[in-house]
Amino acid sequence: MCYSGYTLLRDPHHNKGLAFSAQERDAHYLRGLLPPAVLSQELQEKKLMHNLRQYKVPLQRYMAMMDLQERNERLFYKLLIDNVEELLPVVYTPTVGEACQKYGSIFRRPQGLYISLKEKGKILEVVKNWPERSIQVIVVTDGERILGLGDLGCQGMGIPVGKLSLYTALGGLRPSACLPVTIDVGTNNEQLLNDEFYIGLKQKRATGQEYAELLQEFMTAVKQNYGEKVLIQFEDFANHNAFELLSKYSSTHLVFNDDIQGTASVVLAGVIAALKLIGGSLADQTFLFLGAGEAGTGIADLIALEMSKQTKLPIEETRKKIWLVDSKGLIVSSRKESLQHFKKPWAHEHEPVKGLLDAVKAIKPTMLMGTSGVGKTFTKEVIEAMASFNEKPVIFALSNPTSQSECTAEEAYTWSEGRAIFASGSPFDPVEYNGKVFLPGQGNNAYIFPGLGLGLIISGAIRVRDEMLLAASEALAAQVTQENFEKGLIYPPFSNIRKISAHIAAKVAAKAYDLGLASRLPRPKDLVSYAESCMYSPVYRSYR
Repeated sequence: MCYSGYTLLRDPHHNKGLAFSAQERDAHYLRGLLPPAVLSQELQEKKLMHNLRQYKVPLQRYMAMMDLQERNERLFYKLLIDNVEELLPVVYTPTVGEACQKYGSIFRRPQGLYISLKEKGKILEVVKNWPERSIQVIVVTDGERILGLGDLGCQGMGIPVGKLSLYTALGGLRPSACLPVTIDVGTNNEQLLNDEFYIGLKQKRATGQEYAELLQEFMTAVKQNYGEKVLIQFEDFANHNAFELLSKYSSTHLVFNDDIQGTASVVLAGVIAALKLIGGSLADQTFLFLGAGEAGTGIADLIALEMSKQTKLPIEETRKKIWLVDSKGLIVSSRKESLQHFKKPWAHEHEPVKGLLDAVKAIKPTMLMGTSGVGKTFTKEVIEAMASFNEKPVIFALSNPTSQSECTAEEAYTWSEGRAIFASGSPFDPVEYNGKVFLPGQGNNAYIFPGLGLGLIISGAIRVRDEMLLAASEALAAQVTQENFEKGLIYPPFSNIRKISAHIAAKVAAKAYDLGLASRLPRPKDLVSYAESCMYSPVYRSYR
């Protein structure tokens, strides 16, 4: 027993640092292992926020936050929940992108589960090495397309780790119920392959059957080990694999792809909210997308689905209001033969159009969506064209991180003479134009996935359906207040995110019950208060 105090201080789940009371110090052999002062959690939080603000480099803040998570879990979440607007860009986009790029050199101790080709045939045993038994959410990546930064191989682990800290902070899932996983099938990034400090497999990426078999073994192992109701979120897979994995496993597992479905749901919420500012119904709008990958086609699909739900028209009809531009120009029916399968539904009748500017002039969209992963593509001419035929042009520059954004908030407001309704994927500061202050919205997936995950878990859902994503979007749009609209915001502030997540969870859970996909019976009477009661609290516990 003489080690119990020492071990307690090194266990991040139970360590409270100087917040251990005099009684606790006696009962748990901590006397003398800590300086005599006893601090409250609030005072610890105040000290740490002061320290964090001294760092001028975001990556240093990220490392300080990760250190805290490994030292004192509850304090980490207390900080994140109470200072969400300030710390979200540190633990998630944009800083997490830089952290992944440098993950090899800042790597201290492993977080999450690494499954590589070397573990083929033994994945179930590897999964059983994870100490926690009751896992509710797994976020898994293969590191092939990290944000807009490309193939970072095994270093992509920063993404599942960051996402899951948001599941806890914003959605209230217990940290012990979350499992970050990186599947390492090699990397095609030459720089990493030649880096002596690279932490992953030094070989080219496995593809085809070898890849499919490894993933199949992983999906079978987690379902076998954690049961039917474990939520598996695919994160930052390359396009071709992302669509395939989602369609392959959505009928047998509880799966969700945040890049395809989460992005779509959060953007649809922004679109629904924007209608209150520009007037008219969803079916009155014309959409033009730059970028026809996972995000673009995912968003387009969900908008078409919501339009179809509102107008009772078949989705084949509502799709005609949505146009996509890829690297070869406007997607039109004369290109149908050469298109990838997920682009085919968007090939409408029109003569070929090469660039984005010409497409904007030809289609005259009311809403312009950037999902290209390429920065600076919404040029002055493009925004001016949008403003020439729209009283209030709606501009979504969704690519992450900030360096890949199609345009900045300042450009959108300036070039549209202050008339644009603007939202982006990464955060931008408020912009002053002609004496008026504009607050750009952030169409961040962190609005949706924590509440969606919570809703799936509290209802014991066994499958994810598009109707649940629509319910999540409608719930988020309903949280935007009149006061937010007056500032030009189409998303509510992040400071109320736990309340927002509870409302989203309630709507998602309700939909799971309505569709007969919920296994947690009887259905709770008040789903909002039930969701709130299930949320993890980071406040310290007293130890006897």
